[in-house]
This record gives sequence, C-alpha cells and structure tokens, in this order.
Amino acid sequence: MLVLELALRGLDGPEYTRVRRAEFGPFSWFIGAAFTAAFVTSVLLVVHTHRAHSRVFRPAAIALALLLLAVVVTITVNGPINFEQQSWNATAPPPTWEQVRDRWQIAHAVRTAALVLALAFLNTPSKHAQETPQHSA
Repeated sequence: MLVLELALRGLDGPEYTRVRRAEFGPFSWFIGAAFTAAFVTSVLLVVHTHRAHSRVFRPAAIALALLLLAVVVTITVNGPINFEQQSWNATAPPPTWEQVRDRWQIAHAVRTAALVLALAFLNTPSKHAQETPQHSA
C-alpha cells in the first residue's frame, strides 16, 4: 500500500480522484470483513487470556488497544474522507483535494502503523505460551 500511496502523490486531481473512486468499492467490503474477524478474534483472545491469567494477556490487550486506535482513525478521518471523495467530480475535483489527500494519507499511515504493531504484539511469544508440559514415561 505504501508504494501505491506514494504513486498517488504524483497524480493530478482528476487522476487521483478516479483512482480513489475505483479502489473504494472493491476494497471496502474486504477490508471490513478482514478487520472484523481480526477484531473479534482479538477480543476473544483478551478475554480468554485474562481468565486464564496468562502472560499472553498483556500483549493481547495492547494489540486490542491498537486495533481500537485503528478503528477510531478510520471512523474519524479515513471513512469520512472516503465518502467525501466518492462525491467529487472526477474531471474537476475540489480545490482542496491535495490537502484532503494528505490528511487521508497521514491518517492511513497512523492506522497502518497501529495495525502492524498490533500484529507484532499478537505474535509476541511469552515464556508461558512456549512452555510445554513434561511427560513422564
């Protein structure tokens, strides 16, 4: 995505608008479904590890907090901009289209960083999770 976002910076207003409109439909449902699955799974992991008093609870809770941050950024910045851009005239975008693009890309970078960090915390091994029971013969 970073490569795409950097490439979009080289487009003029009409080209940028056409690309954003084209990517909105196909990606929105998929990203929503994938994120919902990740969020529900993370909530269940936090609940389970809390009940089990597992050392995995802390990284799981941090990951869930980062996922919530991504939701807040999406709801307050990226989502409204996505809907706004769908109403733009592709041949004559608004005069502020570059500022809107920049705001969207900054929020997207924050959201992406939060999601990557969440994934890192979900993949953080703990001594407790790596322990294997000793079986006697």
